Amino acid sequence: MRKRFAIAVAAALLVGWQVRATPEGVAQFVSATKWHQSDDWFGGFSGIEVLDGGNSFVAISDRGHIVQGTFARDADQIADISIDQDHQILGLKGEVQKRFRRDTEGLAIRNDGRLYVSFEGYHRVWAYMSVGAQAAGIQRHVDFKTMANNGSLEALAVDDNNHLYTLPEDSSTSDGSIPVYRYAKGEWTNPFNLPNSSSYHPVGADFGPDGKFYLLERGFNGFGFKTRVRRFEITAEGATAEEMLLQTSTGVHDNLEGISVWKDDQGRIRLTMVSDDNFMFYQRTEIVEYLLPDSA
Repeated sequence: MRKRFAIAVAAALLVGWQVRATPEGVAQFVSATKWHQSDDWFGGFSGIEVLDGGNSFVAISDRGHIVQGTFARDADQIADISIDQDHQILGLKGEVQKRFRRDTEGLAIRNDGRLYVSFEGYHRVWAYMSVGAQAAGIQRHVDFKTMANNGSLEALAVDDNNHLYTLPEDSSTSDGSIPVYRYAKGEWTNPFNLPNSSSYHPVGADFGPDGKFYLLERGFNGFGFKTRVRRFEITAEGATAEEMLLQTSTGVHDNLEGISVWKDDQGRIRLTMVSDDNFMFYQRTEIVEYLLPDSA
C-alpha cells in the first residue's frame, strides 16, 4: 500500500475518526475476526484461499511469507484462527529472496494443489508445486515490465480450466479500464478489460464455485478504507453480467486485500476476505466473511 495511505490512516485513527454503516449489496455480513500472532513476520496479509469446506486456509503476506492454518467455527462464525505451518516464499533456486523481489500480493490454488503467487516490485507470477516448495518461473507479459512499482499484480485467480488471471491495482489504459491478463497454453494475453472507478482499485480476485469471476476492490478517501466486491461472467466476449455484491462505507473494515469464494456445508456461497495491516500498530489483521443468499 502507498505510504501516503498509511500516514493518512494514522492521522484519522489518532483523532478517533471512524464511520460505520450498513453495507450495500446482496452480500450478508457474517463475522469479522481479529487475527494476531506475536511473531515478527506476522502481518501484511494480501492473499487467501479457503479449503476443506471452510475449515482450513492458505494465506500470503506481502513480505514473502506463506502460511497454512485452521479455522475453528462456532455455527456460521469463525471462533478461532490457528497457524499450522509457515514458510518463506522461495525463489527459482530455492533461495530466500531479497525484499524488493518478495513483495507477494496475489494467491491462487488449482484443484490439484498447485499454487500461483503474483509479485509487485519485480512484476511477475510464479508457480509452486506445494506450500514451501521452490518456484517455477512463468514468462512475463510485456506489459508487466512497465507497471507501477506499488500498483501492479495485486489480484490473481485460476478458473476450472486451469487458466490463470491477473490484473494490476493501477490501470495504465487510456480510458482508465482495468486490463485483465490470462495465462493459457503457455502464454499471456489481454483478452478483455474491466470497467473501473476512480474511487476503487482492484486488490484481490477469485473464481467462485458458480464459475463466475469475483473482484475485490479497495477505496481510500484520506481517512480510511472502504470495500467493494463485484461479480462477472467470463465469456468469449469478455466480462459480462456485472453485479455489485458488496459495497461498504469507510471504516467498516480494515484494508481488505485478499478474497476467497467458496461453498459451505449448506451449499451457500461465502466470501472470505483478509486485511493487510501494513505492519502498522493502528491497523488490524482481520478475517471477514459475508454470505450470499440463495437467490444471488
